[in-house]
Amino acid sequence: MPTAPDDVIALLRRRGRGTDPASLAQLMRGVAAAPESLSGPEWVELIDPAADAEITTALSKWRAQLAAADDGLQASPAPAARLADLRTELKRRGLDGFVVPRADEHQGEYVPRGSQRLGWLTGFSGSAGLAIVLADRAAIFVDGRYTLAVRDQVDVAAFVPHQVPEQSAEQWIAENLPKGGRLGFDPWLQTVDGQDRFARACQRAGGSFVPVESNPVDAVWRERPPAPLAPVLPHPVEFAGETSESKRARIAAILAGRNADVALITAPDSIAWLLNVRGGDVPRTPFALGFALVHGDGHVDLYMDRRKIPDRTVAWLGNAVTLAPPDELGGALDLLGKLGKRVLVETSTAPYWAATRLQGAGATLVRDADPIALPKACKNAVELEGIRAAHRRDGAAVSRFLGWLNHESRTGRLSEIEVSDRLQALREETGQLRDLSFDTISGAGANGAIVHYRASEATERRLEPGSLYLVDSGGQYRDGTTDITRTVAVGTPSPEMRDRFTRVLKGHIALAGARFPAGTTGSQLDVLARHALWQVGLDYDHGTGHGVGAYLSVHEGPHRISKMPNSVALQPGMIVSNEPGYYKTGAYGIRIENLVAVKEAEIEGADRRYLEFETLTLAPIDLACVEPGLLTEAERQWLNDYHRRVRETVGPAVDEATRAWLDEATRPI
Repeated sequence: MPTAPDDVIALLRRRGRGTDPASLAQLMRGVAAAPESLSGPEWVELIDPAADAEITTALSKWRAQLAAADDGLQASPAPAARLADLRTELKRRGLDGFVVPRADEHQGEYVPRGSQRLGWLTGFSGSAGLAIVLADRAAIFVDGRYTLAVRDQVDVAAFVPHQVPEQSAEQWIAENLPKGGRLGFDPWLQTVDGQDRFARACQRAGGSFVPVESNPVDAVWRERPPAPLAPVLPHPVEFAGETSESKRARIAAILAGRNADVALITAPDSIAWLLNVRGGDVPRTPFALGFALVHGDGHVDLYMDRRKIPDRTVAWLGNAVTLAPPDELGGALDLLGKLGKRVLVETSTAPYWAATRLQGAGATLVRDADPIALPKACKNAVELEGIRAAHRRDGAAVSRFLGWLNHESRTGRLSEIEVSDRLQALREETGQLRDLSFDTISGAGANGAIVHYRASEATERRLEPGSLYLVDSGGQYRDGTTDITRTVAVGTPSPEMRDRFTRVLKGHIALAGARFPAGTTGSQLDVLARHALWQVGLDYDHGTGHGVGAYLSVHEGPHRISKMPNSVALQPGMIVSNEPGYYKTGAYGIRIENLVAVKEAEIEGADRRYLEFETLTLAPIDLACVEPGLLTEAERQWLNDYHRRVRETVGPAVDEATRAWLDEATRPI
């Protein structure tokens, strides 16, 4: 166990901070396990709320040393010894296999380093995946976004890759688990619904799905990082638009309507929204990991490590929120069962451990959606105005970037990482960027055809004349979260590129201009974005739109626009992306993404209530890629109107050189 440096201890003591070296070392290991955001060393407050520059510098140096320690996640592919060690541990426990998901207890998109068991075991770094290890074989399952990446990152002789949904993990289990086999799983990492599916697959094989008391991967991962400790800070009402007290009353009313006494909340973004706090335990997403019980009277029991909650945040939470250590959650669930309470649990995301603990103690499970998800998705007027301000600010930074790129790309010397770094720097120059909202996708030429591509020194390409460059990026600001994709021509695009780009643009415009009856879901609108591509036998394999939070997750439910069925109707205040695309493997990728807000539509003579979209994102769409002859008059008018709005809104916020470029980039066609 690392110890606190003597000079840091001495410095703190000279400032009157009596600190136990062992406790400080444990705290700093947790701090170092959390990502370093772009907003500065706010974590210093957890050690010394009155820290001066000297203490901050000393602590930052120590944190950097701890963060640089090898935790085993850098290896790709992972050393073969790890799989061998896991199999030895499984045999010792009497297990014939084990399921290793890419998930933590909260089932979020981002997981802390200490929960990246799939990455440590295999070397795979994608945001979705699962491995199954048996005594004589192992498999890894990924979706279509990662079919190329998994073969680059994983030893495919040790872990045979399979693409979901063509080959599901459940089907593989049914075909490969030996009769009588005991397939282990961590009940904290498996959802209630997931456990049911896997248990049935094991039964088809004549085996059983067995929960374990402790994760065997953790037993062999000797350098595993601790749980992250980033400060939990107030999110002022000037940004939230509603007090936590008001929100808790609303959720209590929802519980009463669902005949539930209490709700188990496992989604950190739901907790952040409800209590008006933000954190930084995982990359790119400002929430703190923890669990909550929301009672019918609006009281909240928050199970979160007290070390990451500063005193000012404790005061902010108030008396209606009771703080408790995470390891006391089990006892609280037992008490709810003993009292015969009806507990709302979202079985698609809640850990199997929690559901079985409740049922075993005598509680009644109310299987329903997270009661916070829908209210959180419907932004209030203050949040919407903040999101508009964030997009004006972000649009100016992106426009400066596009103007710079238009000039510098002519040299043919720019590379993917250099370009994305420039975009980040321009966002940072706003002085209000808290972090990126996700790792920037910066894809030149053929790399642009990889939907979730991430540039590295080994893979990056130069922006070459005659190619397309795709950049998907976003920022986290206190007043809003942004996400924008632009595809730009480097030099002169080919006729095929212009045709495909314009068809993607037609789909984007069709969705942006849609009017639809209240009660319409995103699944019903998805075809609008694909129609122009379908007419010539083309399509794309990702969803058309995802929800976006208000200084929360860039991917937020419960709504979406996708071929996949979705029963959640679009409602005023929801933010959703509009991002059709087209990808030609080995050649180029095209995506045009703006964020839009759902709002009421004013239609004279309408026979019912209608809704429409307000486009929030403000940055030019590359006219060099547009084939005007493919656009209808109405589509040309939409593009000209959009570009006029970009020019009038963003123009005053950029430098003179950018403004001159912007006038040309947004000219009417």
